[in-house]
Amino acid sequence: MIQHETTVRVRYADTDQMGFVYYGKYAEYFEVGRVELVRKIGVPYTKVEEEGFLMPVAEMRIQYKLPLTYDELATIRTKVPEKPRASFLTEYEIYNEEGKLSILAMVKLAFLKKDTGRPVSVPKFVIDAVEKHWSVE
Repeated sequence: MIQHETTVRVRYADTDQMGFVYYGKYAEYFEVGRVELVRKIGVPYTKVEEEGFLMPVAEMRIQYKLPLTYDELATIRTKVPEKPRASFLTEYEIYNEEGKLSILAMVKLAFLKKDTGRPVSVPKFVIDAVEKHWSVE
């Protein structure tokens, strides 16, 4: 498994009329966690695109446990629970400032060839980077 934590401060613009983070904003928080994780293992999105690939979201599931509110410092724990093959799976736990679980989620990414838009398997350089940073926990 690969795991990484990062934090985000909930902005006023992220909240709805009730003062809670608007449900659609969580996808952005997942992206923040995912971008930092892949950067950590040496595969930033810029490299993926330079190599001729795109990584669209193919599936996303979210379980809402507790709302996040304006100005809270949220911790995003991003995990790669399995080695990628046909797709790249990421899981998320978001904790509020008190350390209570707010969100559980998963996002599955596909890979496309940038020039054709056709689906492909996870590129070898991505698999190699995951293997290099893989740990059994």
